[in-house]
Amino acid sequence: MSETILKATNVSKIYGQHKALDKVSIEIKRGMIYGLIGENGAGKSTFMRMVMGLIKIDEGNIELFGETGSRGLQQARRKMGQSIETPALYPELTARENLKVQAANGGVSNREIDDLLRLMNLSHTGKKKTKNFSLGMRQRLAIASTLITNPEFLILDEPINGLDPSGIVEMREIIQRLVTERGITVLLSSHILDELSQIATHYGILHNGKIINELSKEELARETRQYIELETTEVQKTVVVLDELGIKDYVVVNSSEINIFEKLDDVAAINRSLVLAGVNVSRIGTTRQKLEDYFLQLTGGKTHA
Repeated sequence: MSETILKATNVSKIYGQHKALDKVSIEIKRGMIYGLIGENGAGKSTFMRMVMGLIKIDEGNIELFGETGSRGLQQARRKMGQSIETPALYPELTARENLKVQAANGGVSNREIDDLLRLMNLSHTGKKKTKNFSLGMRQRLAIASTLITNPEFLILDEPINGLDPSGIVEMREIIQRLVTERGITVLLSSHILDELSQIATHYGILHNGKIINELSKEELARETRQYIELETTEVQKTVVVLDELGIKDYVVVNSSEINIFEKLDDVAAINRSLVLAGVNVSRIGTTRQKLEDYFLQLTGGKTHA
């Protein structure tokens, strides 16, 4: 059994003079929750649709479950589920009735439908029609419908978009349970890194159709590590004191700010040493680089509206 679920090599999608995807290479291994992060228009949905075979590849190659070529990919895609396009939910039907329609040709038992309703926290909906569901409930039902075929690989495009805070937490928990309880590998997208950071194990940052960085959850934590933020009007005197204290891992950000990346538990002692040395300390405390700031630093973008 191949440990690599998806391997995309230098795939491109071209519309006229515009490259929606430009030589994108991604490898997703079994058990990963791979978060594709990028601002709106970065190419996330285009990539997902290409993997699902909804649009053709103009350049490059895609391998799924070790299969390549049109026939091999067609077979491999039977092991996949997706919630990219608007799901075909029937507004006048209940959650159970919707799943029964989806399961009509799949030989899925009532017990399996019950399990899906429980998994998606929809067991309580009873005779309530789908048209009266909240956005979060419709999102969960849409994912349940993709699970009818027991996929090994699930693709979710912006599954948290538009949900309220409780809906976001619920969706995260469900996706994690899909991985831990069902062994499903997940590719999901978002335009907000902070959302993905709560769930993804690996990240690909997509910008203007190109992958500009790939990193694991652990690597992301190191990139956005905690530090002591120090503000002072006397940077040069501060640097002398830090050197005397044996502190080497620091960065002078500008004429009034220094970030210190070691001795995070010694804030009070550092502050005392600075005061005794006659340094005017405006502010000192521990903080962590915001994930959105890290993303914007990489892409050179502006804060999302």
